[in-house]
Amino acid sequence: MDTDYDSSHLGQVNFYSKKRGQCLPTAEEKPDLHSSASVDPDIARQLFEEGAFLFFLDVPEKTEFGIDITSWNVGEKFKGLKMIPPGIHFVYYSAVSKDDVTSPRTGFFHNFKSREVLVKRWDHAHEGMSVEVVSAEETERLSLNVKNLDGYLGAYPYTSYKKWVSLTRWITDDTVERLSPLGPNRSVFSVQQLESLPHISSRAGTEAPPKKLKAEARQNPLTDLPDMKVIESTRIRFSDLSLRPVTTAGAVPSDITRLNMDRSGALEKLISTDCTGVQSEALAEIQFAFVCFLTGQVYDAFEQWKKLVALLCSCEESIHKRPQLFIDFIGLMFFQLREVPRDFFVDIVSQENFLTQTLQGFFSIVENSPDVDEALRSKAQKFKQHLQKQFSWDFSTEVGEDAPTIVED
Repeated sequence: MDTDYDSSHLGQVNFYSKKRGQCLPTAEEKPDLHSSASVDPDIARQLFEEGAFLFFLDVPEKTEFGIDITSWNVGEKFKGLKMIPPGIHFVYYSAVSKDDVTSPRTGFFHNFKSREVLVKRWDHAHEGMSVEVVSAEETERLSLNVKNLDGYLGAYPYTSYKKWVSLTRWITDDTVERLSPLGPNRSVFSVQQLESLPHISSRAGTEAPPKKLKAEARQNPLTDLPDMKVIESTRIRFSDLSLRPVTTAGAVPSDITRLNMDRSGALEKLISTDCTGVQSEALAEIQFAFVCFLTGQVYDAFEQWKKLVALLCSCEESIHKRPQLFIDFIGLMFFQLREVPRDFFVDIVSQENFLTQTLQGFFSIVENSPDVDEALRSKAQKFKQHLQKQFSWDFSTEVGEDAPTIVED
């Protein structure tokens, strides 16, 4: 929701510009930077003493800057944020041109420690965060001077902190290290970062001579366009969830059908390999993907989120083996669907009935499988009732034509 921000709590310093800000994605919530007005004084005092500081130096006025689920357009004296609660946070920014054109978003995850001072600098040439590490001397100087620079630092939007925690509960340092891109600053990009490939002769496997390239261009103008590929170091390193038919030596057809309908094997492999045996890391990847889509605006992350949700909703054997994982999965889904406005997210995931069909399969497994953990069964039933009431979703119809074909012996 658009709103003007009052920076009176910053000692009359023009910290945020008068340009209207943007709150992402909780449209019902107005970001409030009044640490003294919107946060209990004792909490504000504790956050100032124990919270972390982020200095982001030389950021141009009007640049969009955000942390977690709130963003603003900065003023000319902006130098960063104070009172950041310790823990995992997502910091992001977008350059804004003189014509008010906003560039694609870039961000990074960071686990802020208590009283940590993190210093970043803007690179004007590349319109983004500099890849050069700020010197230890400058970091120390800023650390010793935080109280004098208080007027240049905005307060962390604490009113939205509980929402952020509910969306990132399972994300750990290991998650961030495992999934973040390997490129400079471990940056997450909202658009693919591409590099051109040299023209290659298909026969010889060598670079084609200029005359041949010109001749090809005359015959087909599209050949004059450079071949592009994604820069591997900029990819989010999501787990590979490619659907592959499951086969087992000596298995009868009905067993193969069961293995391909029940994706417990794929989930167990994900947990044992990518998640190094820690089942909560599967939930962490769901949350990581969700945040990258929600605030990082990465569409590939949305696709990964759908794949992970579909996987956990298709595991009959694992439901018996890992009931707590699925109890926690229900809680995760509850908060993800609750903390975002319907017009921002629910309408998107409802396309082609993705969630209704996927969750219908999950509820069917829990309801119809024998000896399911009673706590899980109860939680699933309450979640189903909540979705029916909140979104008027119908879980009574069959999946339809896309359901797998059953192979009999």
